Amino acid sequence: MTALIGLLLLGLLLSTVAPRLLARARWAEREPVLALLAWQCLVVAVLLCCVLGLLLAASAALPELRALVFSGAPRGVEAAYGLQDAEGWGRLCAAVLAAGGLQTVLALTREVRSAKALRDHRHAQLTVRAPELPEAIAAARSRRERLVVLENIRPEAWSLPGPDSRLVVTTGALQQLTDRELAAVLSHERGHVRARHHWLQQCAQALASGFPGVGVFSAFRAQVEELVELAADDRAARRHGRHTTALALAELNLDRGVFGSCPPGLAQSPRRVDRLLAGRPRLSVPHRLRLTVVALAAPAAAVLLAVAPGLTSLL
Repeated sequence: MTALIGLLLLGLLLSTVAPRLLARARWAEREPVLALLAWQCLVVAVLLCCVLGLLLAASAALPELRALVFSGAPRGVEAAYGLQDAEGWGRLCAAVLAAGGLQTVLALTREVRSAKALRDHRHAQLTVRAPELPEAIAAARSRRERLVVLENIRPEAWSLPGPDSRLVVTTGALQQLTDRELAAVLSHERGHVRARHHWLQQCAQALASGFPGVGVFSAFRAQVEELVELAADDRAARRHGRHTTALALAELNLDRGVFGSCPPGLAQSPRRVDRLLAGRPRLSVPHRLRLTVVALAAPAAAVLLAVAPGLTSLL
């Protein structure tokens, strides 16, 4: 039972202390892609602790499953886990973890279906407002992301992800932005599509809605919403310059009152502009490598903790 208890304690530590430390990290704004990797590794580590803990707890509760799990293990490995005399605790832990696993699957399924329905609805609306070109003309165009222009005096730009992705801009944006600013905006939106940010956002939303009382998942959703925008900003800035990207972001949000009193969802736009104008340099390569190793150590620790008793018995 040592491995099971260790996994539960590690999962508790990673879901309470680690998110606070990671949310306060000052390097995240300078390396948003690396910060996204760190958050994903943290969440994967928590989920691994739960899944591996469920496997050990179910093995303790069900002798048949235990025999199946350790069927190919060398002599002494099964005894090293001490699961034979822990059927009562095993059943309790397995029931709790299984309920959490079922809740995760249901929440993720619900989120994927909801996102797909919303995406299909928006694609249908877009098709009505901007009909597709004839096949003979469309075949000669790029099949990666199609650009669609909508008649609207409000300057806006967004992307519709999916197998048939779209980059959408309004005529207001075409009139208000310069050619370089428009290219920066499209590069930003293209970054969202090609990095599959919508998948990450759906997973974060599913975990946060499925477990509203678990702080690590709520923090994960909040950080993902911010970091994907910073990562897309950096992509545009690398190609078209920080000042051009900052001006484009300011032009698109100026009429919304974002730079005065604004809703929480738009409050990060001034910070993004300030960040682009500040132009702080990236972390050094050795520093990035160290942070990457630390991030990957979290899920690795969960796996090592689960197999530690078996490895110890073989030494």
